[in-house]
Amino acid sequence: MSIKAIVTDIEGTTSSIAFVHDVLFPYAREHMGSFIRAHRSDEMVSGLVADVCAEVGRSLGEEEVIAQLVRWIDEDKKITPLKALQGLIWQAGYRSGDFTGHVYPDAYENLKKWQQQGMMLYVYSSGSVKAQQLLFGYSDFGDMTPLFSGYFDTRIGAKRETRAYQKIAEAIALPAAEIMFLSDLTEELDAARRVGMRTIQLVRDGALSSKASHPQVTRFDEIPL
Repeated sequence: MSIKAIVTDIEGTTSSIAFVHDVLFPYAREHMGSFIRAHRSDEMVSGLVADVCAEVGRSLGEEEVIAQLVRWIDEDKKITPLKALQGLIWQAGYRSGDFTGHVYPDAYENLKKWQQQGMMLYVYSSGSVKAQQLLFGYSDFGDMTPLFSGYFDTRIGAKRETRAYQKIAEAIALPAAEIMFLSDLTEELDAARRVGMRTIQLVRDGALSSKASHPQVTRFDEIPL
């Protein structure tokens, strides 16, 4: 079957891992406390604070919530209320021009080409949908969001769980065999392949491996379609 849709990861695939870990995470960590204090009366923020309490299984004071969120950032946890709050903080940073979303030039050029050729493009990342839209909406190449048909985050399932990829195929309404998944992580690619998706592993740093269990490329230009 021919590929009709491409689902791409972000970190280590379209964008540098360093951008996320050296720019976005520290920015959210630095601003988490002041953001929650300034927006404590906002319904969305208060709801996410309640979700933090539910996640830890007990009621927390405001400063305890902030400390828990900072701890999760330091531990690189993929927890939904944390990701949502990070997205809100990053939104302020992008809009104020504190940074732009890093995207590799080869990723931008090929995503644009594929979309113009009629390929449906989707994003699946552990970062929230809001965070994904912000990175591509305020990217180094301007607003890239018109290239994408949809976005998926951990609300559809963890990225190493096979069921998540089945649900993505159902949401896209295509057979899994007509979908290609791009990622830098073997475990994610394994899960996608188990439902029948085509898989490509991006190796942005380091050498390609002759023993890799998925086809490897160093750039989007090398992806066979």
